[in-house]
This record gives sequence, structure tokens and C-alpha cells, in this order.
Amino acid sequence: MDSNNDEALDIIVTNVVATFRTRCHLNLRKIALEGTNVIYKPEVGKVLMKLRKPMITASIWSSGKIICTGATSEEEAKLGARRLARCLQKLGFKVRFSAFKVVNVLAVCSMPFAVHLVDFTKNNRPIASYEPELHPAATYRIKNLKATVQVFSTGSLTVTGPNVQSVASAVEYIYPLLYECQKPRCK
Repeated sequence: MDSNNDEALDIIVTNVVATFRTRCHLNLRKIALEGTNVIYKPEVGKVLMKLRKPMITASIWSSGKIICTGATSEEEAKLGARRLARCLQKLGFKVRFSAFKVVNVLAVCSMPFAVHLVDFTKNNRPIASYEPELHPAATYRIKNLKATVQVFSTGSLTVTGPNVQSVASAVEYIYPLLYECQKPRCK
């Protein structure tokens, strides 16, 4: 494959983690008794609430802080968070949706070639680390994007970052570095 051949890479967002505040105290016992699709965890001091559409799981604390996980886009995370706030309003709490923030995005991507991890790590020594005894992937941290890329020998990438744009930028940034260390695919 030529380096000038522009083949689009599919970046699949698998999880978006977002937080928001309700600006009111929440009675977890009342949510557990009257809410639907809830799991009360009194030993941890939180309630887990699941929504079916969009498919998200929320951790609810009595302070009013809520963490939503499981969305596949930033828009879906916001929609799920707003639906969650509405569910709490219907239970009788004076919830005000505020301080919504996407805190983490997890995505996967597959390169059209396999990667020689030892060469990749040697070429990018201070930033990349590869410990085959501990984990099968090389870890590459991009400080300015606040993104971390796990590179597997098959060419698969797992990218975590603060938002979808930084994840896409991380894949664009690491592609030429991986292209230098490619190995022919096994048949």
C-alpha cells in the first residue's frame, strides 16, 4: 500500500463517559424504591440506573453528581443525561440539568496493515512503551491531545481521549508512525 493512497480509516466510538450535576440533593433510597431499572448499592453510596434508549448506565450519588457511561456519541451521551434528569424530575426531585461535560471517549480503529511493535517502540522510545510480559499492546501517549493509543501487532488500535475530536486527531497523528513500522499481513 502506498503512503499517498488515501484510504479512509473507520474510527468506531465504543464508549462515551459524561458527567453532569442536578444541583439538588438526591435521596438514593427513594430512587431505588420508586425508580425503574435501578440497582441500589448502599455499601458504595450510589444507585445505578439504566436507560434502554439510548443505552446508557448512570451512577447516581446523593450529592447530585451523575456519571453516564455506554453512549456511542457525544450527542447520545447528552440526550441520555437529559432523559435521566427528566426521570429524576418525575420522581419528585427539583433537578436542574447543569455542568454537563464529556470526560472520556473510547474508540477502536483498525489499520490496513500489521505493526511490528518492537520497531515502533524503538523509534518512539520516550513516548511509546511496550512490555509484552504485561500487556500485548504498545502504549503511546500524546500529551498535547491528552490521548492514549494502545497499538496491537494486528494493526488494531484502542484510543482514549477527552473528546471525539482528540481521538480522531490521535489516529491521524499516529498513522505515519505506524506506517513506518508496518509488516506484511499473515495469510
